[in-house]
Amino acid sequence: MNNMGLGQRSSGIMMHPTSLPGPFGIGDLGPAARRFADYLATAGQTLWQVLPLGPTGFGDSPYQCFSAVAGNPLLISLEDLGGEVPRPPVFSEDRVEFERVIPWKMAALEAAAQRFLHSARGDARAHFDDFCGINERWLDDYALFQSIKQLDPTRVWNTWDEEIRDRSPKAMTKWKASIAEGVATQKFFQYAFSTQWNALREYCRDRGIRFMGDMPIYVAHDSADVWVHRGYFQLDRNGNPAVVAGVPPDYFSATGQLWGNPIYDWQALARNRYDWWLMRFREVLKLFDVVRLDHFRGFEAYWEVPAGAPTAEGGRWVKGPGRDLFEVLQNELGTLPLVAENLGVITPEVENLRHEFGFPGMTILQFAFGKDPQAPTFRPHNYERETVAYTGTHDCDTTVGWWTSEGRGESTRSAEDIETERGHTRHYLHTDGRCIHMDFIRALEASVANTVMIPMQDVLGLGSEARMNQPATLTGNWRWRCRAELLTRESAESLGELTELYERRPLN
Repeated sequence: MNNMGLGQRSSGIMMHPTSLPGPFGIGDLGPAARRFADYLATAGQTLWQVLPLGPTGFGDSPYQCFSAVAGNPLLISLEDLGGEVPRPPVFSEDRVEFERVIPWKMAALEAAAQRFLHSARGDARAHFDDFCGINERWLDDYALFQSIKQLDPTRVWNTWDEEIRDRSPKAMTKWKASIAEGVATQKFFQYAFSTQWNALREYCRDRGIRFMGDMPIYVAHDSADVWVHRGYFQLDRNGNPAVVAGVPPDYFSATGQLWGNPIYDWQALARNRYDWWLMRFREVLKLFDVVRLDHFRGFEAYWEVPAGAPTAEGGRWVKGPGRDLFEVLQNELGTLPLVAENLGVITPEVENLRHEFGFPGMTILQFAFGKDPQAPTFRPHNYERETVAYTGTHDCDTTVGWWTSEGRGESTRSAEDIETERGHTRHYLHTDGRCIHMDFIRALEASVANTVMIPMQDVLGLGSEARMNQPATLTGNWRWRCRAELLTRESAESLGELTELYERRPLN
């Protein structure tokens, strides 16, 4: 995987742009993002990992987006758009108050869109028109989908009037004409997002920093993807999922995780040589240098749950597309810069598929000291070089929270299990736990794993209040924000010293 740069020792930080500081209630791609890139460079970090960047829907989750390839308008920097920036209300500096931020920021973005669409001339207009033409394949349908949804955001596409639900040519023409201004506004949002993302990526590249993105295996039912490509999903005649995705009981939940996403009709996709997946990969690889492929094991076999089931317990394993999909992708796109999220119920077949295509896997240090059957592979002395090692992920508690909380937010371990786990951790890391986050970081930086990724919360030693997501819960997630005053030069230099000590800092 040397083509990705993951064949060399490196270190990076995971922080989603929504968590960046700033006065507008939610982090964005503007000045604070550039300052964070400077922080990464000072700390000797060469990777910035983000969560999916799509337009969020249910539960504000980046894993439940209205499109698999569009960008989230909430990440657009109002400052970098130019023109007069509206004065924001007083928002929380610690949490994204989605219920307050979304209506305020979307109104500000819509006003900016109107200014542009009614006044842009010359190169500005030409660049916009070029963007719309280049991305026509997905952009036209997405912009129409979102414009229709804005008329009644609570309605799922398969409850729309039958003609537009089923995309009859007459209805499509009628709707495009009747809400043309809304369609143009949605296209402007995507143009602004793309322009700002590319500028940020170039700023990072100049500082030796690459982006690692995240591609969820599934898409949301209420998405342009499912509306446009119904034949590629297992739906009933009314467009409802016949079966849904999830995972069986695991570390996070005794009843499993019921994600609810529709499941692909892999046979239909295979008949068209996975053309939708090819389009999706092409678009995602325009954004990122490396892509974490979420729930990799679902490509070998996935957990299928009957629609309407109250939990994921009653599901079953069904064979996925396996090597057939990745052969097509590799033949069309070349060597794939992917990291396989190989966590959960991992079988030899899953690992054989990963090794066949040369995808590095993941390890989570928080999982190394308990009863997880995979625990031995998560211990640094057992790491392979072709590994991306994490202290924890967005689904985990922070390392300090993991160490200090009694229940840890998980439902599958007893108090006795937790204390045994703590004892093992103390013994293995030779620690009293007072700086457990730095003990974790040092253990990973010193390991043979080529790539180390650290959530920003662990760099700062924050507790459970800074947790990003609690799996198997529907509300209150994805809200953590980093205060500007926490991003000190001292903390960057401290991490940089470790990075240099363990030869992960790039040579000048």
